[in-house]
Amino acid sequence: MVLGKSVAVSGLFSYVFYRSMAAFALMLPVSGVFLFLRERRQRLKKRKLLLAQQFKEAMVILAASLSAGYAMENAMAVSLEELKLLYGPDGLIVQEFSGMVQQIRTNRNVEQVLLEFAGRSGLEDVQNLAEVLGIGKRTGGDLGSIMRHTAEVIRDKMQVKEEIMTLTASRQFEQKIMNMIPFFIVFYVEGTSPGFFDQMYRTGMGRGLMTLCLGLYLAAFWLSERILEIEV
Repeated sequence: MVLGKSVAVSGLFSYVFYRSMAAFALMLPVSGVFLFLRERRQRLKKRKLLLAQQFKEAMVILAASLSAGYAMENAMAVSLEELKLLYGPDGLIVQEFSGMVQQIRTNRNVEQVLLEFAGRSGLEDVQNLAEVLGIGKRTGGDLGSIMRHTAEVIRDKMQVKEEIMTLTASRQFEQKIMNMIPFFIVFYVEGTSPGFFDQMYRTGMGRGLMTLCLGLYLAAFWLSERILEIEV
């Protein structure tokens, strides 16, 4: 899939900016690496978002278990069973909770297990939970109340993030259209006035200007993506 996209992107860019097979050959490996890293980054981002959403629900279940009188270690095990019913045995949060429950049963510290989960997942909320849990244990606080408050904070944070994603969805679609407009313009002008861009591909100055245009286009593409990536 990445190879096909790489061929298409390299063909499009080499035709629009250079009309050269040599440019296509040079762009192909570069675009392949870029698209591979981009798709991997997007997959990790989607996985992290899904895990964060499931962790939000896990926090609510865990807080309810603690309020019912379970110790933290037992509450984790009870919550795991409910999470299996909610997300199935292959759910991301189910897999993480299964591993943590097994480690806790070998007498590992709950806070340390949660910190390791935070390191694997990259979720700031998990690290905050581990730190709050450690403070609550040391001060003898009401873990059920602490967990409920923490769950409410995480839920509110996720709701804000989901609202932002909804509000920016139309802007992301507009961004994709704007990214394609320069190519549509070139194809339109070339179709209505054949040879209009010949000087841009046959002279050194023309190639230099097209290289500058390519750099500006890539910079604008990168900037537009950064603008729409709003972290909460």
